[in-house]
Amino acid sequence: MLEGNEMTIGTIDASQRTAAKVAGWSLLFSMAIVVCANYVLLNPLIVPGNAAETARNIMAHETQLRVTVICFLAYSASVVVLLTALYVILKPVNQGLALVGALFRLVFALLWLLTTLNLLSALRLLGSTSYLQVFEVDRLQALARLHLGANFDAYYVGLPFFGIGCHGLQLLVGQVELHPERIGCLRCDFVSVVRDLRFRFPHFSPLQQNR
Repeated sequence: MLEGNEMTIGTIDASQRTAAKVAGWSLLFSMAIVVCANYVLLNPLIVPGNAAETARNIMAHETQLRVTVICFLAYSASVVVLLTALYVILKPVNQGLALVGALFRLVFALLWLLTTLNLLSALRLLGSTSYLQVFEVDRLQALARLHLGANFDAYYVGLPFFGIGCHGLQLLVGQVELHPERIGCLRCDFVSVVRDLRFRFPHFSPLQQNR
């Protein structure tokens, strides 16, 4: 006879089915938007080792940089949606581990928001605000480039939290694989997508090494 907890775990409710769909779509959306923001919008503006040329690119394509900020905000929001959906799906397996994984991913999402502040700070430094006129142009350009480089610091500080959160969720997915009756068909599409992305991009980094 199954215990009450096992019976609860084996039950798939409507919220879990909805969360599985949300997790799949939010994963695809977050991957697409962060790749587009970095490799299509931001990286072409950055000239490694040349703060002046980078500054000129930014001022000539200010709208492009602001769109990058919007994309980064959307990425952070999609990560929050994803981790919430994963928590709903995996909570029946182990609520504590699912919560820890979600919280660590949340820290990563919050640190990613710092990149938007760095981009806006760089844009402000290169602007025509009157109080900035006391600084030489080359110093402002160097400071703006410094803020752009700080994006990597925020990313790498958040990376351990991202890794630990993913590892915790991976342990739960492993339990789902060992006990498919617990989650049933909820895991199929999502786990397949995760495995495919991990296989195709084993060393993928959302931020290109243009420091």
